[in-house]
Amino acid sequence: MTARGSTPPSIPPPPRYAQGEGPVLVTGACGRLGKGVVRLLHRTRKVVGVDRRPFPDRPKDVQHVQVDIRRRKLKDVFRGDPPEAVVHLGVMHDPRVSDAEHHSWNVAGFTKLCEYVAHYNVPKLIVLSSANVYGPQPDNAQFLNEDAPLLGGARFSGIRDLVEVDMLAQGFFWKRPETETVILRPVHILGSVKNAASNFLRLPTIPTLLGFDPMIQVIHESDVARAIELALTPGKRGIYNLAGPEPLPLSAAIRTLGRPSIPVPYALSKALVRRLWSFRLTSFPAPELDHIRYVCMVDDARAREELGFTPEVSVEDAVRSVDEGRW
Repeated sequence: MTARGSTPPSIPPPPRYAQGEGPVLVTGACGRLGKGVVRLLHRTRKVVGVDRRPFPDRPKDVQHVQVDIRRRKLKDVFRGDPPEAVVHLGVMHDPRVSDAEHHSWNVAGFTKLCEYVAHYNVPKLIVLSSANVYGPQPDNAQFLNEDAPLLGGARFSGIRDLVEVDMLAQGFFWKRPETETVILRPVHILGSVKNAASNFLRLPTIPTLLGFDPMIQVIHESDVARAIELALTPGKRGIYNLAGPEPLPLSAAIRTLGRPSIPVPYALSKALVRRLWSFRLTSFPAPELDHIRYVCMVDDARAREELGFTPEVSVEDAVRSVDEGRW
């Protein structure tokens, strides 16, 4: 699958709106990244968090609506105080969840969200995708731009829903040009978040693949939140890679953490991970081994030039931040 382009040609300019007229609705507000985004945005904007989980430690001025985004109750949120922007962070990544549940939550839920954005004429939609939609491949270019094909689901079925959500957002981008749609594709997000990259670097002994030491790109969760804030600026629209600070070899990231590593042949690693997965002794499915085998780096020049985004957290501090989320 290939992106149709990051900016639709010859479209009328969207209507301008004044910041602060309506709330910013944040889906997935109770995840660790979601809470960081809410706490950043509420300083200057009215924020409504949407999540099926409770949010007991939310800032006092933040309204929280505990609802499943697939339910009709979400429509009441739009009807009551129409938002000036929607930030969609509520993508499910749990590889243990069934394909049917993944599709229902990610694809059907996002489709319903887009319907409400269109029906209530929301001026801005921001979708947090991932650079993983490009997929680690042996023949990848050194740096992939936003027009590169989305091949992440070719070798890893668990990411197909994320690719589909990204493609749905691109379709909305073209079908409804009056809404400023922004798709953000960050590299591996590190920090207190519980995702595959951070969980991998938290392992007491970090496995590597014998003969492979790919260059990787990481970004701290606080820099992702800042990029979302910049994307809320009226007039910003399009697809943006977020690459964080300079790339580094996987081995350098492991040395930064000071933890031991053990190199294992790929064939043995694949068989072992499959066995551990079947016995529920690991949270990493075998296809994720490609992320420590092949390169998947992106070019973030567009985000730096058009959004004015520059990461504030150094690569060393971003890597060390995974220990903030150890449990």
